[in-house]
Amino acid sequence: MSSALEASASYEATLLGGLQRQFTRPKPLPANIKLDGQTAIVTGSNSGVGLEASRQLLGLHLSHLIMAVRSKASGEAAAKQLRQQFPDPRITISVWDLDMESRDSILQFVDRCATLSRIDVVILNAAAVNTSYKPNPLTGHETTMQVNYLATALLTILLLPILKSSNRKNNSSRPPVISLVGSDTMYSPDCFPKTKGPVLAQYDNKEKFDFFSWYASSKLLMVFFVSRLAELVDPADVLINVSNPGFTRQSNLDRNATAGIRAVMKFFRFIIGRAVSASASVYLDATLVRGPESHGSFISDWAIKP
Repeated sequence: MSSALEASASYEATLLGGLQRQFTRPKPLPANIKLDGQTAIVTGSNSGVGLEASRQLLGLHLSHLIMAVRSKASGEAAAKQLRQQFPDPRITISVWDLDMESRDSILQFVDRCATLSRIDVVILNAAAVNTSYKPNPLTGHETTMQVNYLATALLTILLLPILKSSNRKNNSSRPPVISLVGSDTMYSPDCFPKTKGPVLAQYDNKEKFDFFSWYASSKLLMVFFVSRLAELVDPADVLINVSNPGFTRQSNLDRNATAGIRAVMKFFRFIIGRAVSASASVYLDATLVRGPESHGSFISDWAIKP
């Protein structure tokens, strides 16, 4: 991180910094971006920001969209909308199963990705928030941490050699980009455990569970992961970053929350939430516009942030 970014980090963590981010004017994509012949994968793309990002990619003439979803039925319903909006026979929209709570599902998904002739863009948008403690029955880890951090890190690592091979095989002018979807809740000062000792084990403690802290921590750990991973991966092979859509009006992230929390979230979304089109455009900025300078970085508000 540059000294300029480091100097602005404390401001980004303030309430005023958060509000300023929410009301930043969207930055349009360069007019010359066209995705003819390219393939993109978007996880959690059956609704909300993931679906809108898929729509925007297709609007740039993307040739093959892979919608990676937990529910095949809801994924096919979303794909039907997109096929009606983009009836071009040269466009392929595929719906693939991906359950981020299941290691086997992730492995099977990666095996399917390996059969593709090319992959240009990957947006790992799938995420979870639970307002009550819910351990994953297969791993024992709390589900928010399992999906947002552990499973996302696993999927990223497994996709890297496939993306690297795609880059070499297709001799693309731009390397494949994988963007993990983060959140500026990671700036919260209370999102990391204060107790000494191994960190991950503390998120399996039911007695200390706090849904906001767990969600924010999962996103902070993911940024740490990407920052370290970027040191081990050549950006000429695969470009890796974290993109933050911000607080969005149309989001299904709180689908597992209580009715009271959903009501509060709905109120704040109405007051300060971004349009879903603006939130999704941050993903496109991170994957289509940013170059090697964004490798290992946090992209928020159409800019590199601390």
